[in-house]
Amino acid sequence: MDRFYEVMFIVRPDVEDADVDKLIAGFEQTIVNGGGNLRSTEKMGRRKLAYTVRKFNEGNYLLLTLDADGKLIAELERRLRVTEQVIKFITVRMDEEEKRLNKIKAIRASRKKLSAQPAAEAAAAPAPVETAAPATEAPAAV
Repeated sequence: MDRFYEVMFIVRPDVEDADVDKLIAGFEQTIVNGGGNLRSTEKMGRRKLAYTVRKFNEGNYLLLTLDADGKLIAELERRLRVTEQVIKFITVRMDEEEKRLNKIKAIRASRKKLSAQPAAEAAAAPAPVETAAPATEAPAAV
């Protein structure tokens, strides 16, 4: 069963652009040969890392979005792990994340804004009509 994933990986900053393109082509070939569907490839550029990784403070960020099964993701992660140019990677299953976000949106949409409610109810409610009803005595409390 194919699922939707995002794979982000960081390539060392000293790797030239031509080599980065070859690296991306290799991973794309792995996805296609494994029966997956590559949705998009995005080069996010060179960015500063939050902390030093393998003595590097910067890296080239790359994002792959794909449809694949678990075996293909395991193979792709294995290749990322053994590739020397890749210093960090993460895989996120996005179909579960989309379900979670849709659930939160549905809950938020079902809630009514309390700040807008009194003004709307006051404008929509008709004015109470007073009628002259006979007064009844309430039974005495014991």
